[in-house]
Amino acid sequence: MKVLVVGGGGREHTLVWKLVQSPRVTEVFCAPGNAGTATIATNLPIADNDIPALLTFARDHNIGLTVVGPEVPLVNGIVDDFEAAGLRIFGPNARAAILEGSKVFTKDLLAKYNIPTAEYHRFTEASSAMAFLDKNTTYPIVIKADGLAAGKGVLISLTRQEAQRGVREMMEDRVFGDAGKEIIIEEFMTGPELSMLCFVDSKTVVPMVSAKDYKRIGEGDTGLNTGGMGAISPNPLYDDELEAYCLKNIIEPTLAGMRLEGRPFKGILYCGIMLTEAGPRVLEYNVRFGDPETQVILPRLTSDLADIFDAVIDDKLADLSIEWDEAASATIVLASQGYPEAYPKGLPISGLDRIKTSVVFHAGTKWVEGEVQTAGGRVLNVTSRAATLAEALKTSYENAMLIEFEGKTIRRDIGS
Repeated sequence: MKVLVVGGGGREHTLVWKLVQSPRVTEVFCAPGNAGTATIATNLPIADNDIPALLTFARDHNIGLTVVGPEVPLVNGIVDDFEAAGLRIFGPNARAAILEGSKVFTKDLLAKYNIPTAEYHRFTEASSAMAFLDKNTTYPIVIKADGLAAGKGVLISLTRQEAQRGVREMMEDRVFGDAGKEIIIEEFMTGPELSMLCFVDSKTVVPMVSAKDYKRIGEGDTGLNTGGMGAISPNPLYDDELEAYCLKNIIEPTLAGMRLEGRPFKGILYCGIMLTEAGPRVLEYNVRFGDPETQVILPRLTSDLADIFDAVIDDKLADLSIEWDEAASATIVLASQGYPEAYPKGLPISGLDRIKTSVVFHAGTKWVEGEVQTAGGRVLNVTSRAATLAEALKTSYENAMLIEFEGKTIRRDIGS
C-alpha cells in the first residue's frame, strides 16, 4: 500500500517514521514534508491545504491511504473531497472538524450537553465585548478567536486594559484575519493540564497513552504561548481512574452530542483538559494528532499504525487490540530565537550526525544544497525512550546539546 501523509512538521515526520515501519506500507509520500521526512519518504512540492493538487496526486499514483496531519485541510473539507472521489483517507470530515474549526461551536456544544468547561460569553461586535469588560471585575480572563489562528488565537489578559487591547486586536485590527470575527471571553481556570488523545470510529473510542506538553516559551511556564516546547509520556497525573472519569463525563458525551447534531466524528480526537479544583474541565478540542504530543506517543505504540487507521475508516476499531510499550518517552523542542514571534530562517544546522541514542523528528527544516537549514519556529524535536521518565529526559537533553544552530532556544525544565 502506498501512503500519503499531508503536512510538513514534527507531527508529520513522526507519522511518516511510524508508517514506514508497517510491513503493509510499500512507499510513503509527504506533502510538503521537511528535511527529516525526505530521508525516509518522498517529499512533494504540494502545500498541505492545496486539496485539488493532493487529490490529483493521490488518484494518479494509486495512493491506498491518505493521512492528514494539520487541522486546516481537515476544517476545509479534504476528507469530504477524497471520499467523494472514492479515495481512502483518515480524519474527520468538515462537519465534524468544526470541533476545532470553531471555538464558539464547541463551547455551545459543551454547554448544551452539560460537559464541564469554563464559563463563557460570545461576542460578534467589539462594542459588546468592551461593554462586558467594563463591567467585569475578575481577572485574569481568557479571550479566544473563534476560528483557526495557527495556535495563537488565545490571549490570557491579566488586566482590563490588556483584555481591551486583545479585543481590539482580534475584532478591529483583525490580527488573526477572519478567525477573529467572533470571539469568546471565558473565565480563567487554574490547574495542571492534560492531553487526552483517542482513536475514534463511529462506534468505538480507544484512548492512547497519556501525555503532557509544555506550551509556554519560558521556563517555569512563563512567557508567550507556543505550539509546544516539549512533551512527556506518560503524564504523571494520569491514571486509570482519571481516564475512566474523562471518558464518561467528557469524551463520550461529546461524541454522543456530535452524533445528535448530525456531525458524527471519526479520526483522532484530542481533548485538552485542565484538572481544576472543581474537577476536570475541557480547555479545547483538536481534531488531529497533537504536536509535540505525537512525538512522545507514537514511539510507544507497538501496534501497526496503518492497521489502526484502516480500522477507524472501516469502523472496525473494536476488533483491534492496540498495544503500547511500557517505556517512558520525552521530547525536547529546539526552537528558533524569537519564536513564537518573529524569527530568522535559513540558518545551518550541525550535529545531527552525532545523535545515536535519540530520534530527531524534524519540524521546521529544509534541505538547501546538501545542508539542513532552519525553516520554522519550532525546528527539531529530540525524542528518547527509557525505562523511566528521568532517563528519557536525560538522554533527550544530552542529545539536544549536540545539535547547533544560531539562536537555538530550548526549555530546560521539561518534565520537572
